[in-house]
Amino acid sequence: MKRIGAHVSASGGVSNAPLNAAKIGADAFAMFVKNQRQWSAKPLENKEIENFKQNLKISKILPEHILAHDSYLINLGHPNLQNRQKSLEAFIDEINRCEILGIRLLNFHPGSHLKLISEQECLKNIAESINKALANTNRVKLVIENTAGQGSNLGYHFDQIAFIIKNVSDKSRIGVCIDTCHAFAGGYDFRTKAAYEKTMSEFDAKIGYKFLSGMHLNDTKNELGIRKDRHESLGKGFLGLESFENIMNDKNIYEIPMILETIDETIWPDEIKILRNLIKGN
Repeated sequence: MKRIGAHVSASGGVSNAPLNAAKIGADAFAMFVKNQRQWSAKPLENKEIENFKQNLKISKILPEHILAHDSYLINLGHPNLQNRQKSLEAFIDEINRCEILGIRLLNFHPGSHLKLISEQECLKNIAESINKALANTNRVKLVIENTAGQGSNLGYHFDQIAFIIKNVSDKSRIGVCIDTCHAFAGGYDFRTKAAYEKTMSEFDAKIGYKFLSGMHLNDTKNELGIRKDRHESLGKGFLGLESFENIMNDKNIYEIPMILETIDETIWPDEIKILRNLIKGN
């Protein structure tokens, strides 16, 4: 079954996120477990943790269909050791918050070389940071999100993600999230059945469907291969609805959170319905 939702607000407390997801007709959602633009946050209060779990039951959304997202400040590939350690500590804190809440997936951007070290050295830093995070936490799967390749961000090519996974010690706790806008920016096409099959065949060969743990379903304001991250509402950008029809009818994709990050949250209920209606045989 396809599990569809959006990156909902946790404003006022993480316990509000499941209810916000239920309001838009979602059976999956993404959220931040702390302020995404601050390094630290006060510990989650016991009452807030209890309310989150209770509201999750009310929403009838399962923990495995939540895709938490880490802070934008974290750079696991940072060229500077001290700054990389700061990112690692913040990352571990977010993993622990997920575990406390019963969330099983934490999505993150791999890292950036900041034009100070080589791509290869940065990728090695990322893999090393992930291994340290895994060694100091439990259960939560760390889900690498492909990037658009803006600036010095890595993870825009399947080979880069494959390298990271190859160098992660515990393969059972690593996964991948494909962001359609980012992938298209990186040169991967979804617009026709043939293009989609080519892209996903390459993904399967280099990474493997078995690692696909989530998706971000976003149209894009930019043409193929531009390497800019500019999301658009479904069907209103260069990807078009056929791209999402191909995804929604991929038999290899099931029971993972498929998350909207499109630009107009007021139409998320409609976009969720659009995606469900694209599934053939419904």
